[in-house]
Amino acid sequence: MKILIINYEFPPLGGGGGVASYDLAVELAKRHHVDVLTSNFEDLPQFENVQGVNVYRCPVLFRRSRDAASFISMKSYLFSGFKKGVQLIRKNRYDVINTHFALPSGPLGWILGKFCRVPNILSIHGGDIYDPSKIMSPHRNFIFRAAVKFILNRAQKIVAQSVNTKENAEKYYNPNKEIDIIPLPFHIPVFTKANRIKLGFKATDFILITVGRLVKRKAIDVQLKALSILQNKRIKLVIVGDGPEMNYLANKVKKLDLSEKVIFAGYIPENEKFRYLSIADLYVMTSLHEGFGIVFMEAMNFGLPIVATNHGGQTDFLINGENALLIDVGDVSECANSIQKFIKNKKLYNKCSQNNRKKVKIFYANHIAAQYEEIFRMEIVRFVK
Repeated sequence: MKILIINYEFPPLGGGGGVASYDLAVELAKRHHVDVLTSNFEDLPQFENVQGVNVYRCPVLFRRSRDAASFISMKSYLFSGFKKGVQLIRKNRYDVINTHFALPSGPLGWILGKFCRVPNILSIHGGDIYDPSKIMSPHRNFIFRAAVKFILNRAQKIVAQSVNTKENAEKYYNPNKEIDIIPLPFHIPVFTKANRIKLGFKATDFILITVGRLVKRKAIDVQLKALSILQNKRIKLVIVGDGPEMNYLANKVKKLDLSEKVIFAGYIPENEKFRYLSIADLYVMTSLHEGFGIVFMEAMNFGLPIVATNHGGQTDFLINGENALLIDVGDVSECANSIQKFIKNKKLYNKCSQNNRKKVKIFYANHIAAQYEEIFRMEIVRFVK
């Protein structure tokens, strides 16, 4: 098959949705011709081949950060993406388009699908249809809600990454078709082994880690408040990522007198991120909502027990007391208590660690890509009929 993947963000831009489309593209490229149409930033090459995937980056306006896109940059991607997409379609005559995110990528996938007369499979990731931290989230805004419903109804197939994402799509948009669920894919990371001493930690430290864009939805301040409750000098928190909340969180650390306990790693390459994960003891995520959370897969791969909120797609695979401890959104005291439980209860810690190493295998990219391939083939046949 010739496959065109459309995603306005693709590594090194963006967060988990970009990483997921990257892992899917790399796996599909082992058996198919795969092109990716995405947006550019600063000195990234306009074209490169990444592990067999042809990546085409279109110019956009006023994007100032790798971690967050501006409204203008997302809007301009639709125009530059259409121009480049038409060129690629004329050259390659794709069999199927796989568009990631209802907004902002959705309109581009829809119009290019119509232009080249091939099925457009829309993958929704959660935050593109429901984000409780944003006033302008599509589920709250009449115009954006109408736009999302329009895009959902015009896709040949909708794929959600979790039960929660499917339920939100049905609740707020009532699409005219069934929604399939396919989890995000995961590749076992390749990285240089790390030594916690060389990374600046003590052998006796209990290292918490959280990874993601520093945006309000991640609610990392809950972790900071929980850390201030725990009077344990061994505990350190590594925050990996960058974003608009950086200054707020840095000021919060100073206010709570946590400067010796919190390390801001900032934006770092994938290899360096895995080095930090490999020396950590516990993964913590206190988001208001997650569509799925590819970072959970990464933590599970390293056998990290997890403390996470109980609202979002992660509840498909994180089971309280089995491989994680789940807490209510915004519950600082329960976050602190859960961290403490993992420090004191070695039996619980080892149980969750072992279960995560086993469970992550079901998300390996070859299994997930096979599910997408089946949908692609079915929709190609159906579209021709």
